Amino acid sequence: MSDSPTKQEVVLNEAAHRFEMREGDDTAVLEYRLRGEDHLVLIHTGVPHRLEGKGVGALLARTALEYAREHQMRVVPLCSFVQAYLKRHPEYSDLVDARPN
Repeated sequence: MSDSPTKQEVVLNEAAHRFEMREGDDTAVLEYRLRGEDHLVLIHTGVPHRLEGKGVGALLARTALEYAREHQMRVVPLCSFVQAYLKRHPEYSDLVDARPN
């Protein structure tokens, strides 16, 4: 899977508590919840089969992490995809709060 940027835009859907990227009828998502005002808990990344291998998951993860940075939030990465992304991108390690609760 590539981490290369895609032309698609990620949108924050606060009502559904997820970051979304749509392509045609497909929607890729990174679900989250807030813990207090300063923690972004990243729960699950879902990428439809037709969008796999196009860097969509990486784009969702990067967007969520940049959102956390811009809003001075700590990140709790419960999602295994985001955990793997963070291992490949140590530039975001300063955001991580390893406490899962």
